[in-house]
Amino acid sequence: MGMALTVVDHPLVKHKTTLLRDEKTDSPMFRALTSELVTLLAYEATRTMPVTTTAVTTPVQQTTGWSLTNHRPLVVPILRAGLGMLEGMLRVIPSASVGFLGMVRNEETLEATTYAERLPKDLTGQTVFVLDPMLATGGSLLQAVKFLNQRGAASITAVCLIAAPEGIRAVEEGAAGIALDIVVGAVDEKLNDVGYIVPGLGDAGDRLYGNAGD
Repeated sequence: MGMALTVVDHPLVKHKTTLLRDEKTDSPMFRALTSELVTLLAYEATRTMPVTTTAVTTPVQQTTGWSLTNHRPLVVPILRAGLGMLEGMLRVIPSASVGFLGMVRNEETLEATTYAERLPKDLTGQTVFVLDPMLATGGSLLQAVKFLNQRGAASITAVCLIAAPEGIRAVEEGAAGIALDIVVGAVDEKLNDVGYIVPGLGDAGDRLYGNAGD
């Protein structure tokens, strides 16, 4: 039990992450890059999904292949920015079911609270992938992980574009005793005094969808 962190060290991941950071990248391109980057991260995030042998007949002969044991893992984007990652994840696992968690961060205390959820009441035995672009303070992801664990999720993997060391430590400490894998595209330098990742890429939600709430 405990947390395992994987930083995907791949040239395409580094390239697309750099383009996401660029302040000149507009929202349509930011959305496209996010989807592409998540697809790359998803290959690593799904590495430990269980498979079973299955018979398959090729044009030449019958042979033995492999099939996912669970064809319908649960993908949970954390609203709102996590929605921008959903398409990229479903490109890899199109048969997955989708749930939603609405999380909001208090900008003064930096603490996260749940304001909405659309998930099965019982997740016993379920494989769950959580999508959260920025692992900053760790509050939103930690709350989501605890929420899913309490409902019985058997396996939780978080996919994040960028993480801060402070957020990684907070989740590791707060989720002690929970089996959690975190897959990220990059670990940045630090958080600034208002809880933003440095150098980061700004507010992922605003860059994906604009600042309609302002």
